[in-house]
Amino acid sequence: MCRSIKVLRKPGDRATPEELNAAALQFVRKISGFHKPSQANTEVFQRAVAEVAQASQRLLEGLAHSPRSHGET
Repeated sequence: MCRSIKVLRKPGDRATPEELNAAALQFVRKISGFHKPSQANTEVFQRAVAEVAQASQRLLEGLAHSPRSHGET
């Protein structure tokens, strides 16, 4: 999908709310095609960023971390 996606943190490191929001914003920008939404789309854009950040937090909380799982895809 996108070759410029970079790992934002190492497995096992806690992501900060700021990191989660930045990653969510990057994702929503990529999906929507808008760097900055119009006034008419601001609410739905911001809601999407919040929902992606929340889903990302749930993902990170649910991942099982073990020495063997680091580096696996």
